[in-house]
Amino acid sequence: MTAPADLSQWRKAQREALIAARQAVPAEERTHIAAEVAEALDVLIAPGPGMVISLYWPFRGELDLRPWMASAQARGAQLALPLVTAKGQPLTFRAWWPGCTMERGIWNILQPADTPELVPDVVIAPLVGFDPQGYRLGYGGGFFDRTLAGLGSGVRAVGVGHPGAAIDTIHPQWHDIPMNATVTGRDRVLRHRW
Repeated sequence: MTAPADLSQWRKAQREALIAARQAVPAEERTHIAAEVAEALDVLIAPGPGMVISLYWPFRGELDLRPWMASAQARGAQLALPLVTAKGQPLTFRAWWPGCTMERGIWNILQPADTPELVPDVVIAPLVGFDPQGYRLGYGGGFFDRTLAGLGSGVRAVGVGHPGAAIDTIHPQWHDIPMNATVTGRDRVLRHRW
């Protein structure tokens, strides 16, 4: 599977199947997995003063980490959410805190409105799929890979998602950036490059 057209079709099919499976997970189970992931993030990241952590607003069955976001912020970490500014461009990050003004962005996802831009120390990215080497299958726009490449090696990338998102390989290409760790539960933390 080396031809770009074949790989693109394969990734598209994997993405569709994994998103459908994720959305079929009952809400109670998603909440339980999110709580386990939050516990694991507390140990892995240990949020506190002086740390800037980027997360995401949940979309299409992604784990809802908003309670953990509020907890990390209460412990002194600054939080940010990613914003898509244009197709083919890296993400920007705006400060988020509980109660900040939000607006609808690309794909109708809520994002902070007019809060300061921040540069994260840790980027927590939702996983559609992931492989044992830490490569992430996302929605196909390349936004996180492009962003991580621009942020450099000083930023740690953590992929979070459902345990069922594990696949043998995403067939990484030159532009794919591996996660430093993937977290899919309390006892399911893979440290790839931590």
